[in-house]
Amino acid sequence: MSLVPPPGTTIGLMGGSFNPAHDGHLHVARLSARALGLNVVWFLVSPQNPLKPASGMEPQAKRFAATRALVKKSGARNIVVTGIEATLGTTRTIDTLRALKRRYPLVHFVWLMGADNMLQFPRWAKWREITRTVPIAVYPRPGSTLKARLSPAAAHLRAVTIEASDAKLLRHLEAPALVFLEGRTHSASATAIRAAS
Repeated sequence: MSLVPPPGTTIGLMGGSFNPAHDGHLHVARLSARALGLNVVWFLVSPQNPLKPASGMEPQAKRFAATRALVKKSGARNIVVTGIEATLGTTRTIDTLRALKRRYPLVHFVWLMGADNMLQFPRWAKWREITRTVPIAVYPRPGSTLKARLSPAAAHLRAVTIEASDAKLLRHLEAPALVFLEGRTHSASATAIRAAS
């Protein structure tokens, strides 16, 4: 699918190091897209996550190629791997979102994250501004789902949180808006994969 989406396209954004990409990423993307009624999910392969050390991080080109190979092998037609953050010159999520919304003003973006990332969300640069920029969907992750629902970030967004049964409405809502999706979890972890290699 082209990175020039037609007006009205609904796109889920999954940012991350993808160091390495694994079946868990595909699982979250597929089930989130289905639950939210998204046209496509973009994997944003980050040049360098500001919250993670550069040591042990494979070069972006290698991570991008491996992620694209994984998606191709899976046969997923509605997942696009992009290194657009390198083109935009951004590493912080808020800067990426601002740039994407300027570039594609008629596209509806939704930020996708696992419940484990929701716990770390207040450490992200300008995280409250992120919540005002795009709607957010949180997918269950082993050991983190309940904690995410009780997290400071969830409390901040409680008044604008919709039920999982209404998830398909999220893509049409103005930010801030949040939904905790429901579904089967996947145990794959990039940290565990690196530790085992």
